[in-house]
Amino acid sequence: MLKKYFEPGALLSFPAYRALLISGILTVIAMSAFPVALAVTVLDAGGSATTLGLILAVRVLSGVLMSPIGGVWVDRLPRKTILIVSDGFRAVIGSIVVFIDPENISMWILGAIVVLMGISDAFGGPASGAIMPSILPDHLLPAGNVVKGIAFKGSTIAGPGVAGIIVVSLGTHATYVATSIFFLVGAALLFRINEGAKVASENPQTTFVEEIREGLSVVWYYKWIAAMILMASIQLMMVIGVENVLLPVITKRDFGTASVYATSAALFSAGGAISAVICIKSKVKNPGLVSVVVWGLFVLAPLVLAFPNSRTIIFIAYFIAGFSVGPWEAFWATQVQREVPPEYQGRVFAIDYMGSLGLMPLGMALAGPMVNLFGESELLIGVAVFHLFICAVVLLVPGVKEMKSTRPPYSPRNPISS
Repeated sequence: MLKKYFEPGALLSFPAYRALLISGILTVIAMSAFPVALAVTVLDAGGSATTLGLILAVRVLSGVLMSPIGGVWVDRLPRKTILIVSDGFRAVIGSIVVFIDPENISMWILGAIVVLMGISDAFGGPASGAIMPSILPDHLLPAGNVVKGIAFKGSTIAGPGVAGIIVVSLGTHATYVATSIFFLVGAALLFRINEGAKVASENPQTTFVEEIREGLSVVWYYKWIAAMILMASIQLMMVIGVENVLLPVITKRDFGTASVYATSAALFSAGGAISAVICIKSKVKNPGLVSVVVWGLFVLAPLVLAFPNSRTIIFIAYFIAGFSVGPWEAFWATQVQREVPPEYQGRVFAIDYMGSLGLMPLGMALAGPMVNLFGESELLIGVAVFHLFICAVVLLVPGVKEMKSTRPPYSPRNPISS
């Protein structure tokens, strides 16, 4: 049955893609397991929940702040090299805790380790997206991106479970060792990748700051890319951030168990995977229109939390809401890879990473105060309406419906690109 996926020309017949996929799975499992071991270490050392929250938050913040710099290096160096160095760096940083006395460990040291982890994320994330056109033919990019996305999401779910088993059976130090091994094996697999010749920059003499500014210019040049990144940033802050905080709070309070939260999250992921597979098997003329319209289904998540009368209804709503992310898995990365010249893709994916994560922690931090100000149900209904409003507005931007620009490819020598 699986043989057809390895036949010549099939997705898994490309050794470089297989190496990237397996390496990424190991890396994501390690990245998801590390915070679990870290949480145990912080709490065992006498840290509070507030301390743990701050330490975990700085990883996201450091990754967001460093992503423009990471994007420049992804465009300067072979993406394979960036990925190998990022995984190797994570392995070294993650293993440092093993050599520190857990009873006398400083929260500042743990914070510094997490900051360095976040910096590595700012390099590895953009490189993983930008390398895809170098290892797969254009017609397989949609399937390749979707399979990679689904595999990585599954690994995100599996990572905490792996960490929990190791922590309980062998302790936190063994968990750090295991994550480092995962990172090292992931890095070793990447040596098999041959991404071909590096595309030379048209402005080889530009400074680092100029290259960061040029990355922003590329995003602005493709108005549909800028509009969609801005849309995601606003919605992740005001909608997803609020929903992420209130889902566990409401379900635990109203149903007396954390299982409703866990099941809802799992059903959401399942809906997204099914939706992504449907999208890559369908011939879609306007991928942007489909992505934004289907993204509107996420409105069910905050609405069902505003009226949490039945766990069954919550499960159904979250499964359907999960379909909202499928088209993004299928179309977004592929269209960026097709539209943006290869020598700028690292910076574009870095800006996408920065926009996607930059404001979400703020939304999560404001969720509690906004509930106190507006009321829980009122806030959830309000963010649901806001979500649909932003979806409608972004469709007015030229190129969004098609995820394609009518202008020629970006070039610093192209007067239209100025």
